[in-house]
Amino acid sequence: MTTVSRQPAGQAERLSEKVLAHASTLPEGVPVTAKGLLHLGSRAAVDQALSRLTRRGALLRAGRGAYVLPVESRFGKRAPSVEKTVVALAEQRGERITASGAMAANALGLTTQVPTRPVYLTSGRSRRLVLGKQEVELRHAPNWQLALGNAKPGQVIRALAWLGPEKAEAAASRLRT
Repeated sequence: MTTVSRQPAGQAERLSEKVLAHASTLPEGVPVTAKGLLHLGSRAAVDQALSRLTRRGALLRAGRGAYVLPVESRFGKRAPSVEKTVVALAEQRGERITASGAMAANALGLTTQVPTRPVYLTSGRSRRLVLGKQEVELRHAPNWQLALGNAKPGQVIRALAWLGPEKAEAAASRLRT
């Protein structure tokens, strides 16, 4: 028969406070992961602290294993900006993440369509992030779409690929002028 050792309530609260203190030292949008908090306690204790903080509203669960600190504004708490979170996630996980072809085409003025949901292309696995009420899709993409990153030539390549061959020539001539 195995016995489960439980942490006293005071120790659990102290761990939650330590996790929250660590999260508050990070810049806006930088995800907090259980793996990054193992110096504070055991994996089970850290997972429990993250769960408690999420239930309390002190942290937002952005995706599997990723939590972000909400930003305080004069109107109340809000989720961190999508761009800052995506950039921080790319740095933290060593991935290349760039805006999708639809977002690039809109940014370059090649289309007036505005994507309803932000979609980013990644060298990592496909997944979804939820930042407050906004859902962000990270879609795995081939290296040729990620090669030039967020530089203007990279945006042009992704936008032209998204527009397709029938609209690409007209778009390319618009970009030349």
